[in-house]
Amino acid sequence: MERQSEKARHRSSFYAAVYSEIEEVGWESLVRSEEDLTALTFRISDKKGETHFVDISLPQTYPQYPPSISADVPYNCDLHWSKTSRLKDVLEQFSKHVDSLQEFWSTINHIDRTLCVIHPNISSRSAPIHQINLGNECHLLLSVNPYKPRSLPKCRFLGPDNGLVDLMIKKWKKNSHKWNNSKTISENFTTLLEITFPGPSNVNAMEEDDKEIECGICYAQHLPVDDELKRHSGAQPDYICDNSNCNRVFHTICLKDWLRSITTTRRSFDILFGNCPYCSDPVAVKVNDNNH
Repeated sequence: MERQSEKARHRSSFYAAVYSEIEEVGWESLVRSEEDLTALTFRISDKKGETHFVDISLPQTYPQYPPSISADVPYNCDLHWSKTSRLKDVLEQFSKHVDSLQEFWSTINHIDRTLCVIHPNISSRSAPIHQINLGNECHLLLSVNPYKPRSLPKCRFLGPDNGLVDLMIKKWKKNSHKWNNSKTISENFTTLLEITFPGPSNVNAMEEDDKEIECGICYAQHLPVDDELKRHSGAQPDYICDNSNCNRVFHTICLKDWLRSITTTRRSFDILFGNCPYCSDPVAVKVNDNNH
């Protein structure tokens, strides 16, 4: 009886504290909450007027122990917490974090505006990976560093085995030292690869007959022939979304890279759990692959 009474007092104290802190933040900023108040979602606006949502999970031992946060950002902020911290402190820290990511988002927006991004609708604010159409069935899988968005990005060239991909790789390695952080990504690509990139209006619609055999992330039928890929060298897509209304196919490597770029992805042992980039149904891939 005493233990039940103690739990009831603790819950009452927890509810009162959380209600007070929501009042301090402003109820208009609260988007939703669980009935037991252990999960809250708030909205904030950044300095450009864009709206962002942050999910806050409160432990039953709150505020003695800190909450955890998740949001559609490339990486979460390190939450500084003390026993006197409150929800408003969490939102202030997240707001500063969002403002620190403005250069990253500006870079991503520049890519979307100036380059031929394949299916940009599968991208999110947390995704640093973009697919660029280079023409002649060649594609570039581009990963922007969210910490240094104007620095030399990681790139993977994909396409048929007709010599063009090898030529792009050679130019990239030869000219990578010419990358200039003061220039835009499109200007740097033109310098390094010595080609004019197709613009957004030059996106060609996919052939319906090819959708089933092209990876839904890299849009290539085969991975490059590369010893570093080991058994995946030249491989066709080998993962199918279980949703019968979707049935998109992916290279496991591409899906793994995609999931790793999303902050909402969860890992259990050697399995990555996330969502299909098209239908948002659950997907799961192994992290460790002794043959890769």
